[in-house]
Amino acid sequence: MPNIKSAIKRVELTKARALKNAAAKSTLRTTLRRFEESLSTDADTAKVALSKATRALDKASSKGLVHKNMAARKKSRLTRRFAKQFAQVG
Repeated sequence: MPNIKSAIKRVELTKARALKNAAAKSTLRTTLRRFEESLSTDADTAKVALSKATRALDKASSKGLVHKNMAARKKSRLTRRFAKQFAQVG
């Protein structure tokens, strides 16, 4: 444990930020999982879930929670899965 006041504060801030980041990542994963589950339902529900997932990835990447290329890659893959699933529906 640090003895210097500024170092003590840094440790506390690091713990608080780690908790906040963990909660945000969990929310992001939940959003992505809900999209995956919505693929088994109708196209309208899946489209709404896709837009929520895309928005969540964009927000996470803008906040520095995930890398921008990772977010772009996931968005591309989710969109492709949606298109493939509902291509025959039209």
